[in-house]
Amino acid sequence: MIYLDHAAATPVSEKALNAMLPYFSEQFFNPSAAYLPAVEVRHAYEAAKDEIAHVVGAKGADLVMTSGATESINLAFSLIPTNSDAEVLISAVEHAAVLENAKRCGNYRMIDVDQNGRVLINDFKNKLSSKTQFVSVCLASSELGTIQPIAEIASFIRAERTRRALAGEKTPLYFHCDASQGLGVMEVKLNRLDVDLLTLNAAKVYGPKGIGALYVGHNVRLQPLTVGGGQEMGLRSGTENVPATIGFAAAITDAEKHINSERKRLMELKVKLHRLLEDLPNIKFLGNIKTQLAGFLPICLPGLDAERIIFALEERGICVSTGAACAASKGIKSPTLRAIGLSDEEIAGSLRITMGKLNTEQDIEEFSNNLHEVVANELSRIHK
Repeated sequence: MIYLDHAAATPVSEKALNAMLPYFSEQFFNPSAAYLPAVEVRHAYEAAKDEIAHVVGAKGADLVMTSGATESINLAFSLIPTNSDAEVLISAVEHAAVLENAKRCGNYRMIDVDQNGRVLINDFKNKLSSKTQFVSVCLASSELGTIQPIAEIASFIRAERTRRALAGEKTPLYFHCDASQGLGVMEVKLNRLDVDLLTLNAAKVYGPKGIGALYVGHNVRLQPLTVGGGQEMGLRSGTENVPATIGFAAAITDAEKHINSERKRLMELKVKLHRLLEDLPNIKFLGNIKTQLAGFLPICLPGLDAERIIFALEERGICVSTGAACAASKGIKSPTLRAIGLSDEEIAGSLRITMGKLNTEQDIEEFSNNLHEVVANELSRIHK
């Protein structure tokens, strides 16, 4: 199988798997129990949180462990009461979890993006008002791989906070960033991003599914989504997922160690694949390579049905997608692709190709050959 959908899921790395295994069997104890074996598990759990936090420049105590990015995003939005007057700003290329939470808040506005899916700073500045209480912009788009100017956005948010303080205004302003796609493939440091809330996800960084984290700044007071025993500072009650947290720590630490070499390797694969696909009829490459994650190569084949192409490639043992997995599974036309100005026909012909550790140069060559054949077959069928 040739797997080219790393943005949807990554396999658990060997290091992460080996780190997790003892906590399913010998060290299975509840970390809240008082006896020594449980206390040792508690120490291992806290050490894993510290390890995850260290990668982004935080402390373990600043993290709330969750079931993944979606829960982290929901927890971040707990700052804003449902249907309140508080204004929320989100980019037009956010994950569905951000968009749905913004809709639930009631009063939200979209920040426009350019043709590559990058936030338009001037539009953000124009829409940031004295009523804005919450801003959410992803570190990198899950469909285009476009890296957003988070630090620049943060500088305007700081300036607005200063203005409010000097004017005696009490309206708070928080900045959330979903770093799920960028984690492990680009540097993610809180001191550079300057955000109040940061969503992390193990499933994109060769860790286990079902575990994520939310960094919570010291000035932020969230409302728990799940109440009970008071775990995770009372923000996420329930017995801690020790094995998955241990696996997350091992995966993210390993990814951080090899981040530069892996980014270079992925960029080389991307450049090669770009060259191999250039002669496909009417192909349009989406995003700008200069502001895009190294493993992403989204393309558009106007006039063709991407779903038919995906099924044809699957029969040949190749896995790609039409976009974000959650949207594709529901047959929803991508809001992200619409935001960058694609027509319905172009959206219908769009593929998201995302490379990762599983891919080699041979994979890229075989994929290109197969895609050329599938496209030729589709064009022949259409023109009969």
